[in-house]
Amino acid sequence: MISSFLLGVLVFILYRVVISALYIVKPDERAVITTFGRAQRLGQSMIKESAFNDEELIRYQVPRLRTIQPGGPYFKWPWQEVHKVRVATEAIDLTWDPTKLQHSVEAVTKDNLTTGVGGQIRFRIAENNLYSYCFNVSSPLEHVMGYFISVLRERIATFIDPRGQHLGIGNESNTNAVELSEGVSINDLRKNLPLLNAYMEQQCHCTSARYGIELDAALITQIDPPPEVDRALSAINTTRNQVAADISTARADAEQQITMSKRAVEIAHNTAQAEVAPLQELAHILMHMKASGGSASLQTYLRNLRVPLLRRATRIIRTH
Repeated sequence: MISSFLLGVLVFILYRVVISALYIVKPDERAVITTFGRAQRLGQSMIKESAFNDEELIRYQVPRLRTIQPGGPYFKWPWQEVHKVRVATEAIDLTWDPTKLQHSVEAVTKDNLTTGVGGQIRFRIAENNLYSYCFNVSSPLEHVMGYFISVLRERIATFIDPRGQHLGIGNESNTNAVELSEGVSINDLRKNLPLLNAYMEQQCHCTSARYGIELDAALITQIDPPPEVDRALSAINTTRNQVAADISTARADAEQQITMSKRAVEIAHNTAQAEVAPLQELAHILMHMKASGGSASLQTYLRNLRVPLLRRATRIIRTH
């Protein structure tokens, strides 16, 4: 019995000290070692984020950890624990929530329409801030998703199309055929998804310092209102598109009429000039003749001008 007990102790020590003490780190992983629950640190170096204010700097000031790079096998003591973290870029759906099952994220627009939002976010673990990811919160990805959804809902509730915020159907001087479809919040969101994604990426830049997760890209791809709201929006869009088409046709006809009128005026003006030009030239010649030869030259000119007329006349009436 004693020998069996000693053999069991030997096997246990062999497993705990030798076999389980060896570990490897994959190429897409980084590892952090804790000794009696305390992570190995790089001296007194701390992570500071310039975007934080003074209060947040104190709250989110965390130490830099000694990171185990890919490779192995490495050795650890039994009182040490290895925390491996996958640092490759990953994608997760916006509807991901460990506490419930949902097919879309609901949000309320500025005109009190409830709509569903769908898409993905790409993220990766911040290699230079593994302390926040491993030890600050129990589920950092859940916190980041909650923060992202909160910012997204706030943005959707206040979103105004920057190209159409000053437009209105009654303001004809600022409205054209394309801009008549602006003003409905869901339409504005659908047309400005790149702006919405860029805003979300900017606002979630601080998640790296808070939770150790870097947001690589926000990919909001769909804005889906309830079916009854979608049908109403379709009717509104159809009506506005028809109005826009009618306005475009009327403006095209008006511009065509104006152009034709301008061309007619130009033609009449050119015709009048063509008729007046010979008379003006004749008057100039007669004035020059009178200036150089006097009234006698004009009388001679009139006499010579009558000769072909007299030849062509069939009857001459002379009055005194």
